[in-house]
Amino acid sequence: MPRLVLVRHCRTLWNEIGRYQGISDIELSPSGLQEAAALGGLLCEQDFNAAFCSDLRRAVQTAQAIVGDRHMELVQCAELRELDFGDYEGLTFAEIKQRNPGSQWWTARDGNIALPGGESISQLAARVGQFLKCLEGRSLDESLLIVTHGGTIRALVCHLLGLGLEHWWKLVIDSGSVTTIDMHPEGNLLVHLNEVCHLNHLNFPFCR
Repeated sequence: MPRLVLVRHCRTLWNEIGRYQGISDIELSPSGLQEAAALGGLLCEQDFNAAFCSDLRRAVQTAQAIVGDRHMELVQCAELRELDFGDYEGLTFAEIKQRNPGSQWWTARDGNIALPGGESISQLAARVGQFLKCLEGRSLDESLLIVTHGGTIRALVCHLLGLGLEHWWKLVIDSGSVTTIDMHPEGNLLVHLNEVCHLNHLNFPFCR
């Protein structure tokens, strides 16, 4: 099995003001485009055998900045979309608490609790599992670029490292970050988690 280079999309205006965007199709902000350029520079010499991304614009734009002029197809996958926040799409955390002060989703840490009108973490993990089936049969010496979303990367990490979904909430994945996992028949290895050193020169506050 290959090396997976998991990249969270770069920042959007909604990230910068703290709005949950989920499956809303928001494009990168000017700052996000700068992050994407930095990612392109970091990974410019990486020899990718294939590239996949969520079909939402913020992920596609980030992936395009990394792929650059490489002669390779960028495969867009709906399975790699962010968690569907349902009725909470476009709201800040403060607005969600004001509208639904009894919400237990953030404190219950139960992967089977679905957001109102949206998905549960378990449903997100099932989508991720469907995507990973597409990678079966890849050779050990391949390197695959996967550009997606914070929640999706957390689900991928849990799945690939055999972690229960109760650990999903414990992982920090910042915008424009790189997480690397080497896949082996004997067991998968986490090489990097939430690497952001390539963004330090931009002096932007982290978007989580």
